[in-house]
Amino acid sequence: MATSDDLNKDVSLLTEVKLQAQVLVPIMKALRSELGRDRADALVSRSLREWSRDVYQRLGQATDGTPREKFEKLTLAAMGRIGDDIDVEWLGQSDEKMEFNITGCRYADFFRQLGEPELGTVLLCDSDHHLAELADGDVEFERTQTIMKGAAFCDFRYKVKSPEPS
Repeated sequence: MATSDDLNKDVSLLTEVKLQAQVLVPIMKALRSELGRDRADALVSRSLREWSRDVYQRLGQATDGTPREKFEKLTLAAMGRIGDDIDVEWLGQSDEKMEFNITGCRYADFFRQLGEPELGTVLLCDSDHHLAELADGDVEFERTQTIMKGAAFCDFRYKVKSPEPS
């Protein structure tokens, strides 16, 4: 997940997410009280997804390089902020693909403790798709399950298109 205009390298992503949750969870509770759970959750989810997609689009515009280079640079920056807050099992990496599983996730642990795994999905898991969108079709991303939604692991599968011959 990104910050407003750039990846804040001075704060761990987990710390940032915890601060965001301190604001979002009371707002969600108030909205649920007024609108009902389904309507409130749909409103918050839609708003946060739009915000996250917009943040990644602005990050992509501010990053030099081809769409694939932007994706690679921003992925590396995000992984640096995530650090040891996830456990990664590498399955394979080549010029055409990158496959790994996340087998432990402190983010999912945090949001489950709050009783708000859907909020964690919107704030964190969905942003993986927004990041892949920056590659403008050069990178395909597939994930069929997440720890946040109760699975034993998150499966990350990236396929990289070969460059067109010049």
